[in-house]
Amino acid sequence: MLSTLSFLEQAIEKRKQEKVLRQLPAAKNGIDFYSNDYLGFSTESGLTEIVVNEIIQQPDLLKGATGSRLISGNSDRTMQVESFLAHKHQVQSALLFPSGYTANTAFFSSVPQRGDTILMDECIHRSVRDGVRLSDAHKIKFRHNDMQHLEELLKRSRGNCFIAVESLYSMDGDFAPLHALTLIAKRYNANLVVDEAHAFGIFGYGLVSQKKLQHRVFATMITYGKALGLHGAAILGTELLISFLINFSSAFIYTTGSSDLYAISIQKGYEFLKENPERIQDLQNNILLLRNSGLPFSSASESPIQILRGTTISCVKNLQQQLEKEGFLTFAALAPTVKKGEERLRICLHSYNSSDEINQLSDLIKKHL
Repeated sequence: MLSTLSFLEQAIEKRKQEKVLRQLPAAKNGIDFYSNDYLGFSTESGLTEIVVNEIIQQPDLLKGATGSRLISGNSDRTMQVESFLAHKHQVQSALLFPSGYTANTAFFSSVPQRGDTILMDECIHRSVRDGVRLSDAHKIKFRHNDMQHLEELLKRSRGNCFIAVESLYSMDGDFAPLHALTLIAKRYNANLVVDEAHAFGIFGYGLVSQKKLQHRVFATMITYGKALGLHGAAILGTELLISFLINFSSAFIYTTGSSDLYAISIQKGYEFLKENPERIQDLQNNILLLRNSGLPFSSASESPIQILRGTTISCVKNLQQQLEKEGFLTFAALAPTVKKGEERLRICLHSYNSSDEINQLSDLIKKHL
């Protein structure tokens, strides 16, 4: 039997041999085509000024929560922001979490019960997968965006059934067929759960809201560390669902609350998003420009995430490194982030990328492909 240190050493050595060892990168200088800051809000001076003014007027926003929200870490301000979120998304209730990962693990580890079934898209984010692993429910993957396969599995499912999808898939850049999903969920009395991490902001308050599907979706996860340029997440749903999470979700119950600054910043971010709709149009214009370059993207035409699939790990890594040498920052998505053999170059577009930058990027990719 291997000792713990020997096991760790062999696992790391295997990653090195496969050329997929992860290491924390130093800060990079270059043109950003790899961050999730789709609308440029993380460096937006106008939004920063609004938040700073709030701190000046209310310096106690910086105080720590001092405990979990069920003990000393709750506040009227945070609950007011949760009510604000529920109103904006036209749902009954909302509950804030420190991250999208925590929100997903909180939901899937507590709501589905032993004897229930979770059907998740095979391309679902790892945070959902980890939450599902903590659940006693039966777990099954269905083929990506394959409604026929999903229906076959629903016919054989037992207990209460939960369908887990992303509205915009982070490593594929394509969309879930939300209308079709709501219909199939209704037909089989299943509960549809939608992660909107990469759709919020880019499509207003998300695709569930844009398509007016709030009352056909059992729970929606919204993440604020991407298009809003902030931090944290929320679960949206009925008052009953939120009450259940407060009572039974370990990830919520045993986590120290966040400061009020975190909640107030999210509210100000929503207000800033509403006041600056041109950022969304600028982003769509940039997506269209890159899509018209003639490159063989596999992602959806309106997605800010554009995917170029490679033939090997070396092919994808070499392309990413060549682009970085030229000052363009992209992301090489390798196994185990994606399936082995399905490595890809992930390009994230932003409202602040210039036409010249996009044209230069597409020319460089053609040169090095």
